Amino acid sequence: MSSDAIALTLGQKFEVERMTRAIDATLDANRLQEIAKQLLMAWQTQKAATQWVVQQQLGSGPAMSGEAISKLGDPQGLA
Repeated sequence: MSSDAIALTLGQKFEVERMTRAIDATLDANRLQEIAKQLLMAWQTQKAATQWVVQQQLGSGPAMSGEAISKLGDPQGLA
């Protein structure tokens, strides 16, 4: 990883490890599908939030509502 690459915080590393263990411990295919869908939604929400921040810093784009911002911190009860 280069010095200018984005690094995970310690808390994020622990969350990755927690989710990795939850996935590894899951034998139920339906539960794995649920986890995958939740992770996909969290990933896309993060992408949207990042795009919003960039647009705000560039002075363009629509404002994000307080409700939308509050949902960003809720990964929908993953594992």
